[in-house]
Order: sequence, then C-alpha cells, then structure tokens
Amino acid sequence: MLIKAYSERDGNLEIVGATTRPVSGDPDLAHISTSYAERNNLNCRTFLRRLTRLTNGFSKRVENLTAALWVYLAHYNFVRIHGTLRMSPALSAGVTDHLWTTEELLNA
Repeated sequence: MLIKAYSERDGNLEIVGATTRPVSGDPDLAHISTSYAERNNLNCRTFLRRLTRLTNGFSKRVENLTAALWVYLAHYNFVRIHGTLRMSPALSAGVTDHLWTTEELLNA
C-alpha cells in the first residue's frame, strides 16, 4: 500500500511524502507502486470488453463474467509472450516449463 501525505498551501493540496506498507505477504518495499495495479486495470479493460464503460459486451450473469476473467488471466500468464520478459510470466516464474498454446489452455 502506498500512503501519501499531503499539505495544504494557499488552498491547494501538495504531496509532501509517501510511505509504503505491505498489506499481505513479504514484498520488496522498493517495488510497491500503484503503477502496477493501474497497468493491470488498463490491460483488463483493453482485452476484456466486459470491463469497459458504455459497452454492449456486458455479462448478464456473474458466472459468465468470472469465466471470462479466468480465461483472460490464464491466457495472459501462460500463453501470451510479454515484450519485457520475452516469455510468458508463468514461464519466467518457473510455474511451467514451456509456452502453452491456446489449445492446451482450453483443454487444461
């Protein structure tokens, strides 16, 4: 969690400092940033039309939304090659030993 401290000067708020605090687990405090969460939100909204505003691709049932999210997350982590990693996140983390195909993902 990134906790920002504000100060008021001439009626305007200014950030005077920020402290980081882990919410769960044991993360490296130097890498706590809201940028990662915001980037993840942007990716989800870009690739899942169900999550964008003013769209006709909505889910009438929460089960359909949940299934779409699971397929997206599995594809993102096991099938998609990321530009910065040059491999999938699951392959980079050692969760799997090969890049999955879409067919493998749907059969798993």
